[in-house]
Amino acid sequence: MSHALEHLRLAALNIDGVLLNDTFSPVIHHFIVSRGGRYTAELERSVFSQPQHIAGQNMARAVPGELTGPEALAAYFEERDAYVARHPVAMTDGAIALVERLRSLGLRTVCYGGLSAAHFERFLGDHAGLFDGPGYVCTNDFRPGIHEITTEVFGVRHDEALFVDDVARVAEAARGLGAAFIGHPTDFVHSHQPRLMREAGARYLVDSLDAIDEPLLRAVDAEVARGTFWASENDARVGSRVLTTGPVK
Repeated sequence: MSHALEHLRLAALNIDGVLLNDTFSPVIHHFIVSRGGRYTAELERSVFSQPQHIAGQNMARAVPGELTGPEALAAYFEERDAYVARHPVAMTDGAIALVERLRSLGLRTVCYGGLSAAHFERFLGDHAGLFDGPGYVCTNDFRPGIHEITTEVFGVRHDEALFVDDVARVAEAARGLGAAFIGHPTDFVHSHQPRLMREAGARYLVDSLDAIDEPLLRAVDAEVARGTFWASENDARVGSRVLTTGPVK
């Protein structure tokens, strides 16, 4: 029988790209390249996990022409609507099992993301009882939201929380605050997120939510408790079963 973790108290799970499939990267890529822009790591950094108005401004700047930020944002969401009509939003394999696993280890759980709570209700509302506090936190006004979710919403310390996200900017913020982080980067072929996560110092990257199993969670918990989770001398870890790959280059 599982026993509660030693140090961690909260698991915060990103909605799009973690609990739900990634329906953003392909649309942002198409938005940029179809208008003659260059899709770079810097572009991803300036758009992903940013407040919508900032993302819109940066997408407008990344393409030729006279688009304003609001115009770029409106065009983007129109293109995303067309994309999800062809490629529907779906729950990621292992998503609910992961939430249940986290709860069985004594963690409170919450979902977060940049869209409104209606997005959570539509796609995860049937499982809302598995999440604590407000259930879902919209972080559009304070992205990436690590400080706000931990201290303001749940009243825990940064180092008592684990964040699972598909964006490197969240890893950077987690490292700065001392929160634990597991990356679940998209498999979109043009994505720069796996490399950016490694550059941010993220050591645990998985391509399957099933890989976030009890042994991994206990390893993360122990490292956080020792204060070594972000230690540079630790090995980088990546893979569907979290494989040691050696120091990040």
